Amino acid sequence: MISYARQTQDEQPEAAPPPVEEHIAPAPRVSVQAFCETVETAAAVQSAGEDRRLGKAHLKIQMGGMAAAIEAYRSAPTPNVIVLESDGRNDLLSGLDQLATVCDAGTRVVVIGRINDVMLYRELVRRGVSDYVLAPVGAIDVVRSICNLFSAPEAKAVGRIIAVVGAKGGVGASTISHNVAWAIARDLAMDAVVADLDLAFGTAGLDYNQDPPQGIADAVFSPDRVDTAFIDRLLSKCTDHLSLLAAPATLDRVYDFGTDAFDAVFDTLRSTMPCIVLDIPHQWSGWTKRALIGADDILIVAAPDLANLRNTKNLFDLLKASRPNDRPPLYCLNQVGVPKRPEIAATEFAKAIESQPVVSIPFEPQIFGSAANNGQMIAEISANHKSIEMFLQIAQRLTGRSETKKQKSSLLSPLIEKLRGK
Repeated sequence: MISYARQTQDEQPEAAPPPVEEHIAPAPRVSVQAFCETVETAAAVQSAGEDRRLGKAHLKIQMGGMAAAIEAYRSAPTPNVIVLESDGRNDLLSGLDQLATVCDAGTRVVVIGRINDVMLYRELVRRGVSDYVLAPVGAIDVVRSICNLFSAPEAKAVGRIIAVVGAKGGVGASTISHNVAWAIARDLAMDAVVADLDLAFGTAGLDYNQDPPQGIADAVFSPDRVDTAFIDRLLSKCTDHLSLLAAPATLDRVYDFGTDAFDAVFDTLRSTMPCIVLDIPHQWSGWTKRALIGADDILIVAAPDLANLRNTKNLFDLLKASRPNDRPPLYCLNQVGVPKRPEIAATEFAKAIESQPVVSIPFEPQIFGSAANNGQMIAEISANHKSIEMFLQIAQRLTGRSETKKQKSSLLSPLIEKLRGK
């Protein structure tokens, strides 16, 4: 029971203690899309996007509220965080049910509403809403809500580590990993980083036409300096959504590592990047085994011959035994159809592995060779090449993102594009 005491004229209020500065941990590199109903909320979200704690987040604001969100995600993958403004109860709950049908798993939803009701809050939690913020909101309310999604003790690390390894040397695992990372960044609009772990002979810098003065070797050989700021300085930006942690690819030192040599690098990347693609060299050591077992998802690249079949089977058996609570690794066949080379059919390969390949990529030395020599991805060489769709399929399977939906064209599309241009 709350009681109120009347203050006499002689009594003076005690001086209020100085406010305690609230600590809000910065958000990692995540994509955030807000769907607002009022100009005031949109302005608050816009101001929040300029706050230093959301400096790494990609923020996009649209008007239209719940209806606009549902329509938008019928034809596009959902971001890491969706911020929704709604002023109704029944419309909000029914809208969330519709949004769930087009929302990718793992996307977090923050609702801004005007109804202060514990029963509504429970219904929102039951539907998987991460946070409910009462309107009107200020910029700091939006910053706090988004940042707390990733700083809460129970929150999972934001980054998904994907390890790509060849079943045998020379099967094109690096080429596949680089093109898949490109698809993750470009087609799935996820911020991603490629970590080239082949420090002596890595090709990621060549494939992305990058020659950074620093890279992953600086982090591995200076473990005491590894933190978010240090790793940020080592990253080379390839596109708006894709960065590279390049290998030195020099032989001026020997790269002998302990089992946990890369742990600090991976932990830091995981805390700041939504997707980390590890290009693991074809060698068997304590740290390569640890990197594979510790990854969230694994892709094995194999050519259709006996040695690759044996090695893929061995990797599958080891990884399934070491990761009993994870899904089995994925594999793809590469360089299929080399002229005059006897090959093991994909069906026989699948029967021995007891798993179907994600894709079978044909042997096409002309376009793959041109891409490698020009420092380009296949999509940059030929926008409609059939392998691009295969890279996207691999990217979707590894990231858990739903299939990219195609925008339905209409008679008004040309006119709308012209108006946008103006």
